Amino acid sequence: MDAGQNKKEIAKLSYVNKKIGNEKQDKKIQIETKNLNLYYGQEKVIKNVSFNIYERNVTALIGPSGCGKSSYLRCLNRMNDFIAEARIEGEILVNGQNIYDKGTDVINLRRKVGMVFQKPNPFPMSIYDNVAYAPRLFGVKDREKLDEIVKSSLEGAALWDEVNGKLKTPGTGLSGGQQQRLCIARAIATEPDILLMDEPTSSLDPLSTLRIEELIRELKKKFTVVIVTHNMQQAARISDYTAFLLLGDLVEYNITNEMFTSPGDQRTEDYITGRFG
Repeated sequence: MDAGQNKKEIAKLSYVNKKIGNEKQDKKIQIETKNLNLYYGQEKVIKNVSFNIYERNVTALIGPSGCGKSSYLRCLNRMNDFIAEARIEGEILVNGQNIYDKGTDVINLRRKVGMVFQKPNPFPMSIYDNVAYAPRLFGVKDREKLDEIVKSSLEGAALWDEVNGKLKTPGTGLSGGQQQRLCIARAIATEPDILLMDEPTSSLDPLSTLRIEELIRELKKKFTVVIVTHNMQQAARISDYTAFLLLGDLVEYNITNEMFTSPGDQRTEDYITGRFG
């Protein structure tokens, strides 16, 4: 991209962010991504990405496979730290603090920025212990307090009514959709501010997918949700904002309804209408 094109892209992004900011003046910016570049070795997988994510809204990340969606998501709680060749340039501010500053408490960051993965991954332990695992790790020892956390987390994941009589049974014995809701309960047990979801319904049947989508709408009342999805209908149904990534570039970011009804870039229109991807 030459200097002239770069200026146009920056101006367009500034306009969109200003427009979104005006639309949501009552909403706090919770995540600020500034000139983010992510490398895996010599490969640049995120390219100079900048945009804001707003508190207690659902932001969907869309784009074809390999475009950088999941890589960006993992930047938000520093899971790329586990990849030896990963290297970050730029800034990500969560509640005003750059999470890549030296001295950042990464364990506490991951406590406040929870993650739910593509495939349900309950621990090989009881339903109760799955949810109580992280609170115990962070020092909660009192049984009454743990009971309260487990119940409230399972209620928050819309699972309590289905499992309250079998909390001592293995979490791996639940159905796929129930296992994913158990993983959501486990993620919210630490009372995070932000919940990251990497294609959380891709391995589920349609009814379980619908249940998770309904749950996400409830979760945003308490949490900021950032979700990666390949399902355009899902993004349109559940998200407030959508970011379209292509080959590591942020092509477009806007209020979901506006992006899906009047995309500002031809590549966005081509993708959401199924012409490629």
